[in-house]
Amino acid sequence: MRKKITLLLAGVMTAALLAACGGKTADSQTKTVESIDDLEGAKIGVQLGTTGDIYASDYEGDEAGTTVERYNKVTDAMQALKQGKIDCVIADEQPAIASVEKEGGLLILDDPFALEDYAICIAKGNDELLSQVNTAVEELKADGTLDQIIDNYIGDDTKGTCPYVTPEGTTYENGTLVVATNATFQPYEYYVDGEVVGIDMDMIKAVGDKLGMDVQIEDMEFDAIINAVNSGKADVGVAGMTMTEERAKSINFSTSYITSKQVIVVRDSSVTVEKQTFIDKLKSNFIDEQRYAYLLKGLRNTLVIALCAVIIGVIIGFLVAIVRVTYDKTGNWAILNAICKLYLTIIRGTPMMVQLLIIFYVVFKSVSISKVAVAIIAFAINSGAYVAEIMRGGIMSIDDGQMEAGRSLGLSYGETMKSIILPQAIKNVLPALANEFIQLVKETSICGYIGLIDLTRGGDIIRSQTYEALIPLLAVAIIYLIIVQALTVLVGKWEKSLRKAEA
Repeated sequence: MRKKITLLLAGVMTAALLAACGGKTADSQTKTVESIDDLEGAKIGVQLGTTGDIYASDYEGDEAGTTVERYNKVTDAMQALKQGKIDCVIADEQPAIASVEKEGGLLILDDPFALEDYAICIAKGNDELLSQVNTAVEELKADGTLDQIIDNYIGDDTKGTCPYVTPEGTTYENGTLVVATNATFQPYEYYVDGEVVGIDMDMIKAVGDKLGMDVQIEDMEFDAIINAVNSGKADVGVAGMTMTEERAKSINFSTSYITSKQVIVVRDSSVTVEKQTFIDKLKSNFIDEQRYAYLLKGLRNTLVIALCAVIIGVIIGFLVAIVRVTYDKTGNWAILNAICKLYLTIIRGTPMMVQLLIIFYVVFKSVSISKVAVAIIAFAINSGAYVAEIMRGGIMSIDDGQMEAGRSLGLSYGETMKSIILPQAIKNVLPALANEFIQLVKETSICGYIGLIDLTRGGDIIRSQTYEALIPLLAVAIIYLIIVQALTVLVGKWEKSLRKAEA
């Protein structure tokens, strides 16, 4: 049985590596897509929450068996297309062009799938800002600034020749304009040397200059942008956002600032892609444009969040465990025990990601607080629930005779717990607490959903720039592995020192 499981795991890992390196598994089936008419029955890749997703959904579940695969980033969809996991990708024209230029082996079909207008999204009820933004956009159109910005990113003759420059004498007496975006959408928004640039970024910068507002960019997942604007975490959303009737039900749109089109991207079997050496890939992913800095920044945030959260979580868990154990042994603190049980039920019964989003978008909706602080609070509350049950189990495992012995020596309940029970309980549950900390470190990988760059998102940013899946993911996995192994060694040494002290 063990041999069968080992062989199964080996097969799964081999398939994953083949996919990551561009190979195909033996049972992969693909359909040739040469026009819009061929979409029926195909596997269509889209970026989650985009217009392509909306349009492709009309095909999903039809009699031909059309399926839609949704990815968090356009680059992920393009990688899946190259690997033969899907038959085509529906995406915005300019990001598709950027993907084809960088990826190779891909082709954009001549016929556009659909036309669309991009606009700035603003929360309903914020009519004053909407009016101001509309006026600014119209002025940028009229004076040619918007055309200049577009020409600086699109066009063989004009690209890189006419960057937007803030007019002299511009002041920002009207405060800060917080902008939510998803910086994986070249040439509209993407990273260069650690800074988010692109058509949308220059355009909203120009709008901010018109309004006398300093622009602050918040990079987050695309499907979180509208929520960020509606919750007040951002003033506007700018991310190649298409005006649709469905979106207009929950958000307001400014005047359109550019017309684009959705296109269909397929594999180009006639092109032979020149493969990079492993050294070239390392250079491209980490050295060029100092992309390693994204991993360093993400690692720092990951460690800060995990360390602070585990400390606060242990305190919360310890207090909850004491309340629960006291009630179980003495019947005291019934109300506190009921509150603690409710806390444990809710936290342990709901996903960590949902808790993080609720705390960020609901609990701290109107509170100005850093994202790192929000993440620490969310993970501490979550960890506290698991630590509480770990500690409670450790305390309950200590023989009741020890409590009786302590009380017979004249110690109070609290003194007996502090001096006799807890030291033994902590030693017993130390491995479980270490596992909780290790799990917490890995769980921080969801911080990207609130626009925070953690270790995983740092790798995602690199992937969005280099269109290379394996190297950044492998680097992130190795860093996590090193952290986990270091923690395991430290906890092992701590356990040995406790055993020696006991001897």
